Amino acid sequence: MNNQADESLAVVEVFDDQNPEGHSRLENLRATPGIDFLDAVDHQLSAVGELIPPLGQEIVDEPARWIYYPWRKKAIRLLGPVGYRRLRLDRNRNKLTVDEQDRAGVLRVGVVGLSVGHAVAHTLALEGLCGHLRLTDFDDIELSNLNRVPGSVFDIGLNKAVVAARRIAEIDPYLEVRVHQDGVQESTVDDFLSGLDIVIEECDSFDAKVLVRDRARALGIPVIMETSDGGVLDVERFDLEPDRPLFHGLLGDFDAASLSGLSAAEKVPFALQILDGDRLTARMAASVFEMGRTLSAWPQLGGDVALGGATVAAAVRRIVRGEPLPSGRIRVDLDSILDELAEPVPAAEPARRVAVDVRAEFAALDTRDAVVYAGSRAPSLGNAQPWRFDVDDTGVTAVPDVSLLSTMDVGGRASAVALGAVLHNMTIAASAAGVLGKTAITGTGLGVEVRLEYGSGGDLETAAQLGAMLDRRTNRGFGDRSELGDDVVSALSTGVSDGVRTRLITDPETLAAFGVIAGAAERLRYLDPDLQAEMMAEIVAASDAASDTGIEVGDLALMPQQAPLLALLRRPDVMAHLDAWGAGSALGADAQGRVMTSSGLAIVIIDNRNADAYVRGGIAMQDFWIRAQSLGLAVQPVTPPFLYAEGLDECFAVSASKGDELFGLAKQFDEVFGLKDGEAVAAVLRLSRSPFTPSVSRRRAVV
Repeated sequence: MNNQADESLAVVEVFDDQNPEGHSRLENLRATPGIDFLDAVDHQLSAVGELIPPLGQEIVDEPARWIYYPWRKKAIRLLGPVGYRRLRLDRNRNKLTVDEQDRAGVLRVGVVGLSVGHAVAHTLALEGLCGHLRLTDFDDIELSNLNRVPGSVFDIGLNKAVVAARRIAEIDPYLEVRVHQDGVQESTVDDFLSGLDIVIEECDSFDAKVLVRDRARALGIPVIMETSDGGVLDVERFDLEPDRPLFHGLLGDFDAASLSGLSAAEKVPFALQILDGDRLTARMAASVFEMGRTLSAWPQLGGDVALGGATVAAAVRRIVRGEPLPSGRIRVDLDSILDELAEPVPAAEPARRVAVDVRAEFAALDTRDAVVYAGSRAPSLGNAQPWRFDVDDTGVTAVPDVSLLSTMDVGGRASAVALGAVLHNMTIAASAAGVLGKTAITGTGLGVEVRLEYGSGGDLETAAQLGAMLDRRTNRGFGDRSELGDDVVSALSTGVSDGVRTRLITDPETLAAFGVIAGAAERLRYLDPDLQAEMMAEIVAASDAASDTGIEVGDLALMPQQAPLLALLRRPDVMAHLDAWGAGSALGADAQGRVMTSSGLAIVIIDNRNADAYVRGGIAMQDFWIRAQSLGLAVQPVTPPFLYAEGLDECFAVSASKGDELFGLAKQFDEVFGLKDGEAVAAVLRLSRSPFTPSVSRRRAVV
């Protein structure tokens, strides 16, 4: 603490006993009777060791200091100034980030008037919202002040600024505090205000209020004032508005010179005009008529004063964070707010959607409608069902519905995979009914189409998949990590067909490597505002009967401790903070954890990135999915945001803010799975054994 000579009653002494001068001073203090010594460094170092993330070694190794408090006749050994501040303010994070705390640490704040101002200065010091405090008040503590000033009976007769400075020194002895015991006067105001970034005005004198603002405006310093009646906060940004009238212009063109020659009685109307008599609380307004009769001073409550400290601190935090804080006035009136106290209403139990009996619906249709219905049961990214069916007398054509493409569906590649699954489903249904003719894939890019002609044929092996195809569903449940077993691996093994190969992966190292990639990619999906908005839009409540697309909340297979977090995950403002902090590693933990509980992965690899290759990949994916589920496995597609993007530019098309990170993950993905030049992945399927039973996914009506 760096105080002036007349501030000796609030001065602490800071020294390092590792240097000769500090060691000599410590020995002198130890030789002085009546001084107690406390070494608290080991306890603090233990706490430092538990911080996340750990402090740098240079902070841990910073020399400790002895702090001597003469008014207590006690000396205590504490961490050095950097480590002390980091440890003391660790619980501020992330209300204030470390960078914001560092910015606050150089802020210079002056407080005029140390009744309400004591609470303000104390709160600013508590939160570490300044690196320099300048306090001034000419008045001493009286017993009648102890209803609102958090001093003690031992402070009676001491200057209010000294009492506040002592209390702050016992919170942070390294905080620079200057004490002025003469209040604000014409001859001293410029010295008091010089170099300040903010001034908090909490004095009783109307003359002082005007003087502080008059000079602060000339010096370009913002003024903040809290009036404890009704929680009124005034902000005057003279730093941004150098010509702004004092008191928001409530007194017109008014300055310090306007008070010249006015008596105390003549100044009272101005003060009341500033306070806005219409908005005074009823008890304060009634008390106006009792001043000097049944009241000797204006009434104030400790709780209101404490609230004022918190309100001013909130305003200063906005300046520290670089958030908007315009000039103006607001009321934070707890008494008024409590008038709105109401009984919380428990959320109603949502209505459940009637379960769909897919087999019964399929059986009720005529043959050709049943083929289209089977196609509509195909999986798609986010269950968007990005297709349209054109039906004629000779067959069915499915084409992409470009209005339903998501950001991750780069070039319609995910839609092409979905069309492949559609074609496979229709082929199964047509085979089972004996009406299978030719199938074809035509067109390129978003113009790709799949076509099934009606005929009189069918494939017995394909037809045998009918029941399993109708039962197919996405199972996102956590697995039990059990091995697939040789018989299952053998049953799922496939060769290369039409340039498509499905690779089955069961080794823990590759699973772990992909889990890391999947988790990192999921984090980026949450942190990109567009991807996050699309992802949250996909999730629908079971009670939402109007939605025929999307994924029901219940089908996310959330653990009980995860479910309450969904409300937070939906909030873009929360994600924006995590992004700004470079944080949010927990956002990918769920995706990584599900991969790590899997029994294996199936990677559908195609030989090029043409639309027809993705369609062929979709056929292979659906065939594998149906066979895997028939073997008792839970199947979930895992689609990192980069999966359908080719190169850096397309990664940036997926995410303007995270494209480079997605591209880096895409390269890791290719390395983990050993993709050859020109190859691409049409789908990644997570295979597990899970007790979770998902519902049948929603579908738009097509027949």
